[in-house]
Amino acid sequence: MRLLVINPNISEDVTALIRSEAERSAAATTELVVRTAGHGVEYIETRLESLIAAGAVAELIAEHAGQVDGIVVAAFGDPGMPALKELAEVPVLGITEAALCAAALQGHRFSIIAISDRITAWYRDCVERFGFGSRLASIRSITEALRGIGSVQEDFRPTLVELARLAVAEDGADVVILAGAPLAGLAREVADEIPVPVVDGIGAGIRLAEAVVGLASGPHRAGSFAAPPLKRRSGLSPALDAALDAAQLAAVGRAPQGAGSVQ
Repeated sequence: MRLLVINPNISEDVTALIRSEAERSAAATTELVVRTAGHGVEYIETRLESLIAAGAVAELIAEHAGQVDGIVVAAFGDPGMPALKELAEVPVLGITEAALCAAALQGHRFSIIAISDRITAWYRDCVERFGFGSRLASIRSITEALRGIGSVQEDFRPTLVELARLAVAEDGADVVILAGAPLAGLAREVADEIPVPVVDGIGAGIRLAEAVVGLASGPHRAGSFAAPPLKRRSGLSPALDAALDAAQLAAVGRAPQGAGSVQ
């Protein structure tokens, strides 16, 4: 199995954290292709930044068309999701939806621990979009300014643990999610310090992607996640244009002519 793991922000430090936790989480038989967004922002905190990142993620999916069995969008908030499911013939999972599903399997109510106050509104939107709003106990976040996105764990580990403990004691969380790729791997280190299960989004994304790929359920040929209808378009990159061609032609049962496909 070959998984494409995409960091939707431009920080190579965060990509290194993603790669490290993905490698620890993946099965021995899984090959990981880890990539960083070609344009965008250092780290994503807002809806607009998520919108910008979504295009960069779509480009990477298109560039790897036909080369992978599944795709993981490795930023909490899932930039471009669930729309990116319309582009690929293989399963596309975001680490938010993976973490929410993993948390829901381990408890009734969960809390999210975030790296900034500004990010919480977008996270709340995501939880509602995925249908887990009634099970969200709280979102607690770091309130201090960040020294650097790659050093959040080093700078704020005690704060993050305390926020998780408060979510359990005061908000009634049965499970805690440490949100965001900058926190990748931290759950392993602090699990003994938090009295409920702790979910890492990267780990959940990799393991659930492996499971969904293994199900071999088939692609979307109809319904709301089928490829967009054929229509005139302009200004797209060659890779994205070819990927759309392939997805659209596959949806109507025709082999693409001279275009790459995601399969």
